[in-house]
Amino acid sequence: MSSPVTVAEIAATIDHAILKPELTRAEVDEQLALVARYGVFSACVRPSDVAHASRVLEGSGVAVCAVIGFPHGTTTTRTKVAEATEALDNGASELDMVLNIGRLRSGLVDDVEDDIRAVVTAAGEHVVKVILETAYLSDDEIVAGCQAAERAGAAFVKTSTGFAGGGATIEHLRLMRATVGDAVQVKASGGVRGLDTLLEMRDLGVTRFGTSATATILDDAAAREAGRSASGSTDESSY
Repeated sequence: MSSPVTVAEIAATIDHAILKPELTRAEVDEQLALVARYGVFSACVRPSDVAHASRVLEGSGVAVCAVIGFPHGTTTTRTKVAEATEALDNGASELDMVLNIGRLRSGLVDDVEDDIRAVVTAAGEHVVKVILETAYLSDDEIVAGCQAAERAGAAFVKTSTGFAGGGATIEHLRLMRATVGDAVQVKASGGVRGLDTLLEMRDLGVTRFGTSATATILDDAAAREAGRSASGSTDESSY
């Protein structure tokens, strides 16, 4: 019987999204305090917030992730590279870039791959996650986008920005995991609002989750962990 996943293990898979365009500095600070309190993997922030988030989270153990070409993916490659370079200079340790969705849908896969590779090159040893925006794509386009990201050296393929009216689905995550090799990880984002959803996706091989529902997910996990401890259960199904 397998050991249950712990709250800390779940927290270590979460990139907490602080990306809504209307957020004030005070609201951003509230969210940064939340991620420090819960000990998630990273705070995923708007480019203009990277330097501030890096200062606030220094010493907390929480990384800063910056979005690039967000949310449409239509900025030029040169602009994406400049965004990436500035974000890393300002303290980001990971980058979530949106690929050029329109060019992918046009079949211009070489252009998409070159765009990704330029950001990966600019990032050096830093992790780059490539957002496909799967809600806009056919299965064949998802496969092509994943393969382009893998060839370009990306560390992750990611489903969504959360701004397209659709997010991660089990079917798309299964397809993405089956398309890329073991060296490329899969991130689910958009619609990851509860613990059961996260655990179902985790069982598919998803290793990172973008969500703004961190408190809901981890409070639920803590309550279930406490219940298991009280009952003496070691059954992962009790989660």
